Amino acid sequence: MAQFTNPVLPGSHPDPSVCRAGSDFYLVTSTFEYFPGLPIYHSRDLVHWRLLGHVLDRPSQLPLQGVRASGGLYAPTIRHHEGVFYVVCTLVDGTAKSGNFVVTATDPAGEWSEPRWLPEADGFDPSLFFDDDGGAWWTATREVPGGRPGQTEVWLREFDTLGLDLVGEEHVLWTGALRDSVWLEAPHLYRVDGKYVLLCAEGGTDFEHSVVVATADEVTGPYTGSRLNPLLTHRHLGRGHPIAATGHADLVRTQTGQWFAVLLATRPYGGYFDNLGRETFLVPVSWEAGGPVFSPGTGRVEERYDVPDLPAHPWPRAAATDDFDAPVLDPAWMFLRTPDEVFWSLTDRPGHLRLAVRSEQVTDPVTPSIVLRRQQHQDFHASCELDFTPAGPSEAAGLVLLQNNDHHVRLMLGAGREVTLVLRVGGRDEPLAGARVPEGPVRLGFEATGQEHRALVAAGDGEWTPLGEPFDGRVLSTRAAGGFTGVHIGLYATGGGAPSTSWADFGSFTYRSLEG
Repeated sequence: MAQFTNPVLPGSHPDPSVCRAGSDFYLVTSTFEYFPGLPIYHSRDLVHWRLLGHVLDRPSQLPLQGVRASGGLYAPTIRHHEGVFYVVCTLVDGTAKSGNFVVTATDPAGEWSEPRWLPEADGFDPSLFFDDDGGAWWTATREVPGGRPGQTEVWLREFDTLGLDLVGEEHVLWTGALRDSVWLEAPHLYRVDGKYVLLCAEGGTDFEHSVVVATADEVTGPYTGSRLNPLLTHRHLGRGHPIAATGHADLVRTQTGQWFAVLLATRPYGGYFDNLGRETFLVPVSWEAGGPVFSPGTGRVEERYDVPDLPAHPWPRAAATDDFDAPVLDPAWMFLRTPDEVFWSLTDRPGHLRLAVRSEQVTDPVTPSIVLRRQQHQDFHASCELDFTPAGPSEAAGLVLLQNNDHHVRLMLGAGREVTLVLRVGGRDEPLAGARVPEGPVRLGFEATGQEHRALVAAGDGEWTPLGEPFDGRVLSTRAAGGFTGVHIGLYATGGGAPSTSWADFGSFTYRSLEG
C-alpha cells in the first residue's frame, strides 16, 4: 500500500480548515500579519496540494497596517454549500478593522467578495455548519466574562446565508472537557449518524494542545463531553517526541466514505525549538460509539500513513529557483502587512524583481520593501542574486531570515560594497561578520543543517564563501521569539530610516531542501 508523509503542508501553515466540493478538496490556513491573507490550497487526493492563491488578496479586503507581529488573521474556516464557498475568520488587533467576518466565492480560485464584518459576533475562531435540514449555524469561541485567565466557551447562533448575518437566539454549547479547561477554541460542528459532534481544541496552542469532542442530539445542545477526552494529544509523549503540539483539527469525508482530519502540529529540532512554526498534518479518522477516533491503532499523529482511497493526483513540482520572468509574483511570495504603495516591479528590468529602497525597516511593525516565502525544511539552502549600488550610507539590500521584527537575521549588501551579517534578538542588533565584495552582482545565501546556520557570499558566478562562523538558529524559533508564526525568508531593501530613490534588483531566488 502506498503511503504519504506528514506534514502535507510543511512550514508555517497553522489552523488548517478543509472542505470538499465533489471530488475536489480545498484548504485554508492562518497567515497573521502577512499579506495576501489566507492561502487557499487545492487537492484531489488530500495528500498533494497546490496553492491556488489567497482568499484575501486585495488591500480593500485586508487592512493589516499597524498590526503587531503575530496579530492579524487567526483561524479561518472554509465550507462549501449549494455552490458557494464561505470563509469565516477573525482579524485580531487591526487598527482600521478588527473582529469576525465572512467572505464568499463561487470559484475558490477566483475573486472572493469583500468582507462582511459581523460586529455582533463575539470572540474568535469562527466556524460555519450547514445542517442536513437546511439550517446554517455560526459557532465561535470567546473568553468567559469575569472568568479565570484562558477560560473560554463555545457559543452558537443561526446564520442567514442570504444576508450573511447572525439571527435568532444565542446558545452557549460547551465550556470544555476539563473542569479547569483553558483555551477551548477552534470549534467545528458536524452531523454524523444523527448526532451533532462538536470538535474543539483545548489546552493552548503549544505543548499541551489537544483535540476534544462533545456530542448532542440537538444542534443547540445540551452537549456532553466524551469520556475519552482528549481524543488526540502528544503532551504525554514528552518534549523529545518528533511531533508536538497536536490540535486544531477539522474533519472531512471523502467521496469514498473515508474520514480524515487536518490539524496543526510542530516538529521541534535542536531541542524543543520549532523554527518551522505550526504545520498542517493529515490523519485518518474512524467512528466508534458516535465519536471520532484519530489515528486508529496508535492514537497519535504519525509521520507516515496509507494514502486515502482516492486516485493519486500529484501536481507539478515547484521549481527550486524563481527567475522572476513571470508577469506577476508567484503566489508563494507574501508581504509584511498590507502595502500602501507598490514598491516592487517585475517589468522595470525584465528577469528581475526590483524593490524600491524605502525608509521603512524590517525592525519596525510597518510594511518595508520585502517579499517573503516560508521556510519549509529543517535543512535547507536559500540564496539570491543581487545587483545593487547603494546611493547613501544607510542603504542596504539582501536576504533575511525573519521570525518577527525583533528576532531575525539579516545578510545585507550596503555602502562601501560591504556585506554584513547581523543577528537581531530581543530587539537588539548584534553584528556577526562582514566582508567587502567587488563591484557587480553578488550572491547571498543561508544554509542550515538543523539549528546550525551559516551565511554564504559569492561574487558574480564565483564559489560560495562562508561569512563568519556558524550561528545558532534557535534564536529564530517561537520558543525564543514568542508568537505564532514560523520563519519566513525575505528579499529586502531599505534606506535604513532615510528616504531614497534607489532600487535593488534581484535576478533570482533559490530555495531547496538539503534533507535526504
